[in-house]
Amino acid sequence: MNHSFGSDFTVGVEEELLLVDPETLELSPAAAEVLAAIEVAEHVAGHEAPAAQIELRSGPCRDADEISRDLGAARAAAVRAGATLMGAGLHPTDAWGDTPLVDTPRYREVAESMRDIIERTPEGALHVHVGMPDPETAISVFNGLRRHLPLLIALCANSPWWFGRDSGLASARWALVRSYPGRGIPRTFRDWAEYLEHLDELASSGGPPDYTFVWWDIRPHPRLGTVELRELDAQSSLADVAAIAGLVQTLARREAEAPARELPPPEAIGWSCFRAARDGLDAEILHEGRLMPAHEVARLLDAGDGVMQILAEGGGAGRRRAAHARGGMREMLAELVIETAG
Repeated sequence: MNHSFGSDFTVGVEEELLLVDPETLELSPAAAEVLAAIEVAEHVAGHEAPAAQIELRSGPCRDADEISRDLGAARAAAVRAGATLMGAGLHPTDAWGDTPLVDTPRYREVAESMRDIIERTPEGALHVHVGMPDPETAISVFNGLRRHLPLLIALCANSPWWFGRDSGLASARWALVRSYPGRGIPRTFRDWAEYLEHLDELASSGGPPDYTFVWWDIRPHPRLGTVELRELDAQSSLADVAAIAGLVQTLARREAEAPARELPPPEAIGWSCFRAARDGLDAEILHEGRLMPAHEVARLLDAGDGVMQILAEGGGAGRRRAAHARGGMREMLAELVIETAG
């Protein structure tokens, strides 16, 4: 496989942001109009499958501060182009099947494959990429970062409401996307060659021939030369985005410099991810062979000041529920829009 590895642990972010009506704060299928008017480089903004969503992208950045500047400029450009943005894993009140899809060859292919699964409601993800120097380092980091998924899911949980009701989960989006094929925790790979063999096995068994349709929660991304974490809720707070990106970058460096000798199996990581999606920052998650509170794991990992701020504020899910308790659904929707606007 051709690849673009050769980067020294740069970090980049893709954030899928919802578009809402400025008055009602309900979803607005305005992506085509916003993208036609936005004044940014072509690689910075693009469509996602739902017409009420756009994706904004940073470049490869040296650190979290640069991520914040890149995405802050992109969000501001989208607002100038007429967008009212909402950073959340799911829109809290969108009804099943209300939002049209974008008509492009890739999304037509996805819709034909997924049928009504993709028609339910837009889901907003935060994808974090870390540049890898070579394929073998990418596989080593991919293997090790898998074990940190529960903590990252807990920190990013930002979708407690779905279809107008409290789901009881901190990240209802996490539960919603489990129905897509290939989602979940992949196994480890011995080396780059075994990873390529596995992709061939998936394709020959009826899976996609293009690896970008293999939607693991974490995956190597050879065309971009990165390892990509995919299973995180989109964030309203740009400071939270930068904190998470910085943490992922730090963890990736650690995994490259000192790979873990023993890694938990996918099933163990998966159960811990469920606990993280259900309970958010209150979850007990797997760390070094035992269950520990998520906030304690973050402190043990020396996750950084931005992550400590997330813990202090209760994370996205905690802020959403607090806003709803103060002023109901309107208060919660308004807070999401205000935080996303900065």
